Amino acid sequence: MWELTVLLLLATPEKPILSLHPPWTTIFKGEKVTLRCDGYHPLLLELRPISTLWYLGHLLLPSYKKSIEVHTPGVYRCQTRGAPVSDPIHLSVSNDWLILQVPYAAVFEGEPLVMRCRGWYDKTVYKLHYYHDGQPVRYFHSSANYTVPQARASDSGRYQCSGTMRIPVESAPMFSAKVAVTVQEARHAAAVRLLQVQSPRAPLRLGCGVHGPRAGGRGAGIVLVRGGYSHPQRPETQPMAATPGPRFSLGLGVHHRPGPR
Repeated sequence: MWELTVLLLLATPEKPILSLHPPWTTIFKGEKVTLRCDGYHPLLLELRPISTLWYLGHLLLPSYKKSIEVHTPGVYRCQTRGAPVSDPIHLSVSNDWLILQVPYAAVFEGEPLVMRCRGWYDKTVYKLHYYHDGQPVRYFHSSANYTVPQARASDSGRYQCSGTMRIPVESAPMFSAKVAVTVQEARHAAAVRLLQVQSPRAPLRLGCGVHGPRAGGRGAGIVLVRGGYSHPQRPETQPMAATPGPRFSLGLGVHHRPGPR
């Protein structure tokens, strides 16, 4: 029975990995970013090319390429032939003077957490402050990224930045919108928890590895070995049903840029 289960799992394609380039969840109005879908391909060669389906909310986008350029805010997903729908990426578009950019991919305990405060179309930000849950955590004289070398669960929260810009003279302090950041449980802790729920009927060896292209932690997997079989499993194995329809859903709105002071 175990061998049959393993064979069925091996025959089930994994979710495609959706990545964002550059890897920031917020952009300025008028900018574009590239989404790339890396996923399952059938073992048999086919005469027609492998199609990729793209979704913005519940709307099916008119593209079948492996990567697309987008500028509309919302929740994006992709799907390759015969595979479940990918995990989502939330893209926000802002018209503010300052935006706080955080990684689109999950951040795990022990990994670096990097964010940047960006001025309107890359204008230099002076007297730059970063805030965590309303408390200042770092000051820079001018534009610089804020990095937590080894993130912990306590680093989760709402972040914000403030600063001035010369447009053309130095402005009053401006503030970005607040952005929620979640630091997830360390990978090895998830592996130990997975070991505890396995059946003790047969010997089990457990190890952590990287399966498939790594996209900011999205390609990490757990390798289970029992009875001579190995199967890389993603932390989330529940496929999401794709139900494209006529509805159009935007996940995040567009902010208005305040005028210079």
